[in-house]
Amino acid sequence: MVILIARTLSTSQKLKHSLYSLSQLFTFAQHQQSLPTPKPKTPPPPFPFFNFKSFSSSIPSLPFTRDGNYEEPTSLVCPGCGVHMQNSNPKHPGFFLKPSEKNPDYHSHTHLVHIAQESEFPGSLKRGLVIQPESGDESGFDSGRRPERPVVCARCHSLRHYGKVKDPTVENLLPDFDFDHTVGRRLASTGGTRSVVLMVVDATDFDGSFPRKVARLVSETIEENSGAWKQGKSGNLPRMVMVVTKIDLLPTELSPTRLEHWVRQRAREGGAASKMTNVHMVSAVRDWGLKNLVEDVVKLAGPRGNVWAIGAQNAGKSTLLNSIGKHVGEGGGKITHLTEAPVPGTTLGIIRVEGILPGQGKLFDTPGLLHPHQITTRLTREEQKLVHISKELRPRTYRIKAGHTVHIAGLMRLDIEESSVDSIYITVWASPYLPLHMGKTENAQIMQEEHFGLQLQPPIGEKRVEELGKWVRREFRVCGNSWDSSSVDIAASGLGWFAVGLKGEAVLGVWTYEGVDVVLRNSLIPYRSHTFEVAGFTVSKIVSKADQALNKRRQNEKKRKQSDPKVSVPADSPILTVGADLNSC
Repeated sequence: MVILIARTLSTSQKLKHSLYSLSQLFTFAQHQQSLPTPKPKTPPPPFPFFNFKSFSSSIPSLPFTRDGNYEEPTSLVCPGCGVHMQNSNPKHPGFFLKPSEKNPDYHSHTHLVHIAQESEFPGSLKRGLVIQPESGDESGFDSGRRPERPVVCARCHSLRHYGKVKDPTVENLLPDFDFDHTVGRRLASTGGTRSVVLMVVDATDFDGSFPRKVARLVSETIEENSGAWKQGKSGNLPRMVMVVTKIDLLPTELSPTRLEHWVRQRAREGGAASKMTNVHMVSAVRDWGLKNLVEDVVKLAGPRGNVWAIGAQNAGKSTLLNSIGKHVGEGGGKITHLTEAPVPGTTLGIIRVEGILPGQGKLFDTPGLLHPHQITTRLTREEQKLVHISKELRPRTYRIKAGHTVHIAGLMRLDIEESSVDSIYITVWASPYLPLHMGKTENAQIMQEEHFGLQLQPPIGEKRVEELGKWVRREFRVCGNSWDSSSVDIAASGLGWFAVGLKGEAVLGVWTYEGVDVVLRNSLIPYRSHTFEVAGFTVSKIVSKADQALNKRRQNEKKRKQSDPKVSVPADSPILTVGADLNSC
């Protein structure tokens, strides 16, 4: 504008106009210096449960523990997994990166449109309208609308965003979760507030995830304290509520009445049914049964009770509590969001879950109990993904006779050794990602030597077969009265089960790795598939990749033989043996 005016003026007028402009700029600068300097706003602490400014720049590592924040709710504990946080050593548990402090107004101009995309005069200004921000903020940006994200440890950040743990060896520094020391002694105490124990069990692995130790402890505590309570003495009677999760993974044909009857029967055999207050069948993914569960827990806990969510690793405790938080927290309020992932042992310490129980009630999520008898405890992360059941179970049924064998990957095998009938129906209930194989029992040893770790995965790789342990046999004698439905199940903890349907008697040999718990029980799902699987391998990506690798090896051997006539394939070559075995099936 100054240049356009200067072009129409004479030399003397140009000089006067320039001096006038300089004087105006000088006056404006003096006015700005005289204004008081505004005080910078103090940004809110980035962590909702803890103020990082009260500590020095480096937070040292605390003694490794899994006690979490039960004793001190305001301690520096990861809200996702319950581990004590520190930012001094990335090789220790609980490491986190302290968030950088940002100016609270760094978002203030994000609502403005770039000048190149804006017309010279807005349409509203031409019409004489002035639009005021709804929030009353002159900048047009409501900084209060953006919720604060809690700071979590690096492990939780990796699980939430990438679905894996960056360095699993760090967790080995933590001691094993001592249930008796942390939770058991509080449940067994005669005084204190009322306690409610949520015994969380996985519907797809009931016997493997059933916390027998917790059920025994709570039952003994109720028996000991009930006598003192009847005599008028102080006696804390904990309430035990069984929560069966992941029922959405069971077939829809299974009726809720039959499922509850079966669960109560298995709990009675585990020593918990007589002391249970209630049983709830829930699905955290589809919100089934959450409303009745919350109402029951609130009623049992009272205004000041303690509620403990206890279960095996990967039973679904954190997922359940997050779903309850979404269901209860629709009216607003701060609710703790726990880290959930299909990885056993996601929760590392006790976490106090805020915003669910009313009054002064406290809800605690606890680390998963380690069950060494579950086969998943000895599998790698990649192998656990194949075993993990994430979709609704579908039956895979074989109609076989004595002298035949069914493999579930390289983890479990069922032999029909003796039978009083010609045919037996074997239905496999396991992850659909696990390949199956049916063939003659006389070739079972060849299957183990040639296909374990290849076509039959997990284990992934031939070296992993030896690492899993010794291959042992268990014998079961079963009987049934119908071919139309399964009579009994033979279940392996952490894997799945064989459902057996027959009208007669049979002797079955079950093979798996030493230390894995195998139980004989009444059939959970009596239904079988209307179509039968054929002999050989089931169609899967694992088998396809293994076959491709095998064909490639064969082609390389054939090329070597053609290029060099002196090179010959020995008669006992595994390549020829595999081919003969596949043809025989």
